[in-house]
Amino acid sequence: MPVRQLKKNKWTKDGRSWIFYLYERQIDGTLKQYTSKAFLTKEEAEREELAYRDKYLTISVNPHMTFREAYLKFYEYKADKVRTTTLKTYRDRMRYMGILDNVELVNLNGEDYQRWRNEINKLDIRSTYKRDIQKFIKMVINFVERNYEFNLRKFYTKLEPFNDPNELEKEMRFYTPEEFYKFIAVITDLQMRCLFKTLYYCGLRRGEARGLTWDCIDLNNNRLYVKKQIVVADATQPKRWKIAPPKTKKSIRTLPLSNDLKNDLIELYNKFKQFKNFKDNWFVFGDMEPITVHKMNYQNEKNAENAGVKRINLHGFRHSCASMLINNNVNISVVSNYLGHADIEETLNTYTHMFENKLYEVADYIDNQANDLAKAFTEINRF
Repeated sequence: MPVRQLKKNKWTKDGRSWIFYLYERQIDGTLKQYTSKAFLTKEEAEREELAYRDKYLTISVNPHMTFREAYLKFYEYKADKVRTTTLKTYRDRMRYMGILDNVELVNLNGEDYQRWRNEINKLDIRSTYKRDIQKFIKMVINFVERNYEFNLRKFYTKLEPFNDPNELEKEMRFYTPEEFYKFIAVITDLQMRCLFKTLYYCGLRRGEARGLTWDCIDLNNNRLYVKKQIVVADATQPKRWKIAPPKTKKSIRTLPLSNDLKNDLIELYNKFKQFKNFKDNWFVFGDMEPITVHKMNYQNEKNAENAGVKRINLHGFRHSCASMLINNNVNISVVSNYLGHADIEETLNTYTHMFENKLYEVADYIDNQANDLAKAFTEINRF
């Protein structure tokens, strides 16, 4: 049994001289010696060694792994298995883990979780986002249980959904057609006019608009192809942005160009062609590099102020497009495909309130049908 007494000159002031030691296998396969603190008696050291073995040595690799080490391993594992945008989501979630970072996995308990939950509840973020953050914890736990033999079921069961019964529904801000026409009317810069018309008419996500290159636009056949998007690169990349696939497979889509947008794009393309080194792989909104989000936000705020309309965020133009389609009685499946949603359920969940407005039209339709039938029966009874 690896219990021994220290040399006299290494005893503690209060006489603790007995320790235990053992070797633990690390993730890289090497063995590392663990040495306990000192105890007063040999018997106490032996008891603590058995307790230590029971707690840690059921884990064959790196039994002292902290939660931070675990989620970094999870990120490394996922790096070549998920989209760049998903990796960015993981990185965004990591900054909320602070309180749990240095806790060893074997020590995770309900008190740790409650302390973390209390800190998250202090943040000015919505319950849906809190649930998304907590989902990351669940993913990491499932990963380490599957790959490193930890049993964290007791901790996992402590994770309760975030629900605030007093939370007000977030208002979805978007432009009506009248508001958008006021907004676009004050834009004198041709490229910016094309940008905001594309966001509004085509319902593109911010990254999809930034990722548009001239070879994605067929001006002869009035087509716009959504094939890629611009995302924020991680810290290891030389550029702050990178090209990535769209959010989902359904996000890869072909959209028709309205004549209004097409005519502006033709004019913009002709301006681009005047540059000596211009190529069709240049960005429509930018040049050899995509427009920055900062510039998009600045132009959006400036235009709204000049037009005297409320300011909506860049994603609000996508909502405006959805509203325009729904209020013009476009079929729900067409709306879903047009916006590049993963399925119709996502469209319904996002824009339920807009479709609810159509319920009144159903009642009007039923009333009109009933009136028509009543008139028909009246005519029949006359003869």
